[in-house]
Amino acid sequence: MITRYEGGVHTDKLSTRLLLPEERTASWKKVLSDSVTEPEELLKILSLPESLLSGAINGSNSFSMRIPHPYIDRMTKGDQFDPLLRQVLPLGEECEDVSGFSLDPLAEQSQNPAEGIIHKYRGRLLLIVSGACAINCRFCFRRHFPYGDNQLGGDNWMQAVEYIRSQESIHEVILSGGDPLAATDSRLARMVDALSDIPHVKTLRIHTRLPVVIPQRITEEMLQWFCGGRLKPVMVIHCNHANEIDEQVEQALKKLRNAGATLLNQTVLLKGVNDNSDSLADLSHALFAAGVMPYYLHLLDRVQGAAHFDVPEERAKVLITELMHQCPGYLVPRLVREVAGEASKTPIPIS
Repeated sequence: MITRYEGGVHTDKLSTRLLLPEERTASWKKVLSDSVTEPEELLKILSLPESLLSGAINGSNSFSMRIPHPYIDRMTKGDQFDPLLRQVLPLGEECEDVSGFSLDPLAEQSQNPAEGIIHKYRGRLLLIVSGACAINCRFCFRRHFPYGDNQLGGDNWMQAVEYIRSQESIHEVILSGGDPLAATDSRLARMVDALSDIPHVKTLRIHTRLPVVIPQRITEEMLQWFCGGRLKPVMVIHCNHANEIDEQVEQALKKLRNAGATLLNQTVLLKGVNDNSDSLADLSHALFAAGVMPYYLHLLDRVQGAAHFDVPEERAKVLITELMHQCPGYLVPRLVREVAGEASKTPIPIS
């Protein structure tokens, strides 16, 4: 069933359950610690058939499952094809060895000049702030990344700061992971203070899924270190389907926007999730209603374990063309692919 987004209301969607008052106000750390990590528990919560269990266990053995309850609560009970469920449910197909899919599809480990740093593009640099995520998306291109070798703590953090200080061309620092917002506010505040002391750094960008999957993460303390300093705050969220945006998510995004953050969204084109123009149009309208601009529509990064999500490039071109007919231009994201070794994202020409 395709859920339409109309006037701020998601229609034709059955909520799994209503959140209890204490769940709405629970700390994000509590919500994170209570995440569902066992396939059997997930199937039980959503009344899904036991026939999915064997594949889910096999898939989770190669890449563990983690799903917060606020995200599960937006799924439709009994629907094994729910677009949110498909993003996070492990499948047996993940264990298949598919030609053309690799452990490091973007060759990031060759762009890793110091622990915790990925420096691929001129003018900007990425810091691996945390190896943890609030949710383990099954298509994650870093599902095999050696986070244990990229810990930004102690001497490694000081070396990273000195590297940035020595590279005067760097005007933007991107906090990534894992998910950078899985780190504590106190640690992140210390990092941002150090970055703010580097004159040539002007912009602080965060790539995160947490405002979508655990909207409680957007706290006053978080807004202070992110939006209250010298650096221009930009947040790129990751949302793939309109059903991911509920009232709690909208409120979290509103807090960020009111605090002065520029909000953008990156979407991955995923077979069985959003590979039709109606779903993509619904998502663009839902994002815009929440104050977020569609930014990129990514072709799948060909990481081992995610081949079943792949949408061919020619099909993607058709979808973007259809989307251009359904939405105003400012709601049509740029179709791109990331190519290892290239100096930027690679735009996909439509014609």
